[in-house]
Amino acid sequence: MTNASTSIIFTLVFAALLVAGLMVKYWLATRQIRYVAQHRDAVPAAFAQNITLAAHQKAADYTLTKSRFGLLELAFGTAVLVGWTLLGGLDVLNTWLLGLIGNAYAGLAQQLALFVSFAVIGSIIELPFTLYQTFVIEERFGFNKMTLKLWLLDGIKSILIGALIGLPLALLILWLMGAAGNLWWLWTWCVWMGFNLLLLVLYPTVIAPMFNKFKPLEDESLKARVTALMQRCGFSAKGLFVMDGSKRSGHANAYFTGFGASKRVVFYDTLLAKLSPAEVDAVLAHELGHFKHKHVIKRIVAMFAMSLVGFALLGWLSDQVWFYTGLGVMPNSMPVTGVPNNALALLLLMMAMPAFTFFISPLFAQLSRKHEFEADAYAVQQTAGNDLASALLKLYEDNASTLTPDPLFVKFYYSHPPASERLARMGFTHSRVAV
Repeated sequence: MTNASTSIIFTLVFAALLVAGLMVKYWLATRQIRYVAQHRDAVPAAFAQNITLAAHQKAADYTLTKSRFGLLELAFGTAVLVGWTLLGGLDVLNTWLLGLIGNAYAGLAQQLALFVSFAVIGSIIELPFTLYQTFVIEERFGFNKMTLKLWLLDGIKSILIGALIGLPLALLILWLMGAAGNLWWLWTWCVWMGFNLLLLVLYPTVIAPMFNKFKPLEDESLKARVTALMQRCGFSAKGLFVMDGSKRSGHANAYFTGFGASKRVVFYDTLLAKLSPAEVDAVLAHELGHFKHKHVIKRIVAMFAMSLVGFALLGWLSDQVWFYTGLGVMPNSMPVTGVPNNALALLLLMMAMPAFTFFISPLFAQLSRKHEFEADAYAVQQTAGNDLASALLKLYEDNASTLTPDPLFVKFYYSHPPASERLARMGFTHSRVAV
């Protein structure tokens, strides 16, 4: 089979998967919208004693608003993807940069310029959606606490950090792709994994403090409870911290961050303001359950394995002419130097991969929900089950998470089970939960 015929077949397969994925996403989103709207006017009987009608309707309206906006983002994002690939947008950008930079500097400089230009254009395209999500939707439902000034400062910091970290990494990866021989993909994978592990260490102590303030937990009573729980569970952390999450959002959360000796427990100040000490204990026990069942390690190993497959696939596809032409790009070598443009292959794979993996994504969502159930079960063993149940209900209400999602939408997308499933699996009837 010739490259031309293989290219046509690949184009048709990519287009078919893209259309099929778009149709399924639209169908699932409209199912979610209809289902939530149909159940908006009454609190489910099982939650009637714990959730007010006003809170239930707020959650429904928040879900409906985000879902409808998501449909617009979906249509626009698909159009942009088609523009970059099948309509030749990436090829135009690459050719323009070749002409702008000139043959004398063709090579890594042009490839890095292609990466930067693609990222900048993508960010500009997404900017209106980001602004609307933050300053219209989140603002309307009382979650946004950011000012435009803070948003701009965050953006500037993100750009500087991205340039400081991302540019050297991209340059190293592109250099390896061209200089490390046939097994360049393996060496590149090693660099990528090393970078991710380093980021796990640096993020909590270097990067996160650039955006938020982290203060040691000062509530001595709560600190004693939390410390006793961690000791009972055989867990140690570098410290207990409170983050000023209310500076940006009204959403509440708690999480572990870091790796190895740099692990730390972080509570949003919004979480501590809404939950009782016993409920905070229960939420922390849930997070400890993830460590007890080695969910974090399993996810890191899975990420290692999937990225290895991805880099190996890239190593093969980067030599296939039909891969480029099938996605609207001429697989040029650099004029004069004859150096392959590996940036094209990397960008094309990044854009095309979601279309080929979309239909297996429910498997990962199901595995994530399984992990959440296991963490809940561990928390019930370590703390009072009713405290976890009441904490979950408060968090669902506080974050305006709908109590009536479409069941099929849940199976396809939800990484966390709905409140009804979590409480039922824990053995609670919702009417028994004291909130």
